Amino acid sequence: MGVQPPTDDTEEPTAIEFGIAALDAKLGEETIDYPATAREVREQAGHIEVPIDPAGHSISVDEALETATATHFDSEQELFNALHPAFERERQSTSNSLLTQLRALVPF
Repeated sequence: MGVQPPTDDTEEPTAIEFGIAALDAKLGEETIDYPATAREVREQAGHIEVPIDPAGHSISVDEALETATATHFDSEQELFNALHPAFERERQSTSNSLLTQLRALVPF
């Protein structure tokens, strides 16, 4: 039996971001000029996959926009507010799956 030696890595462990926090980080790579329509957001960022839970499930911005009630966003915060319910619905639907419940029973 062996033990791995400690690493010389002094960096803090990275946090797992999901939902709006992950979207915020990923939108930093894209340029969206506000005010923007849902169509403009789709063209610029629709391809972005946003993780919605620590298990790695994700939803694209395009999919989230399909269920959003707003079609015009004056700011990034308005976009986040409109997409948040879609992320939550998707997170809840995946957390209720049989496979997710079985994984929760396994200690590792």
